[in-house]
Amino acid sequence: MAVASWIERFEGLASLDQYARDELLRTGRIVEMPAGRRIFGPGQAPSSFMLMLEGTVRVHQISESGREIVLFRVTEGESCALTTACLLGYQDYIAEAVAETNIRAVAIPRETFDRLVARSAAFRRFVFMAFSRRVTDLCRVIDEVAFQRMDIRLAARLLDRAGTGSTLSLTHQELAAELGTAREVVSRQLHELQRRGWIVSGRGNIEIKDRAAIEALAHS
Repeated sequence: MAVASWIERFEGLASLDQYARDELLRTGRIVEMPAGRRIFGPGQAPSSFMLMLEGTVRVHQISESGREIVLFRVTEGESCALTTACLLGYQDYIAEAVAETNIRAVAIPRETFDRLVARSAAFRRFVFMAFSRRVTDLCRVIDEVAFQRMDIRLAARLLDRAGTGSTLSLTHQELAAELGTAREVVSRQLHELQRRGWIVSGRGNIEIKDRAAIEALAHS
């Protein structure tokens, strides 16, 4: 990938003024990390603003008791809202990010980020629009955890992770982390779905057998 071409990969950056564009190309550097790499964790201060070119990063929190909840994922064409919040507020991270796949991203130094937020209206708009969308997503996560039935949430997550396919390579523990609950709760719910003949749950994988039924439950 040509260095100058990465800006066009991000909605909102194509309208940058020449000063902001030159600054991003001059100071930004393309970084690559393997799947499984821990990118940041609680107590660390962000040193750069990351723009994802390829791959997926999972951002999650782990409680003192060891329970994990996935807050959101950062995929191609996106930035990390938590990094944005920490950069703007001069705060340390309160969650952890791990590369779920091999990733390629552009790292914008903090000094450049601060300078462009102050001087470029187009860059500032890009940053805050992306941040706003992610805050809305997080509010949805909170609403689901606090108010929605677990079987409905589980059905929706199975469909989301399966995409257009029917098989998911996920353990019960990984699903529990996705939903912010205990593994035993997920196992009970999956057992009930299997009893109805809607899924087949094996070791490390789940096959959706009756997609229509799962969709009906997810939208109930």
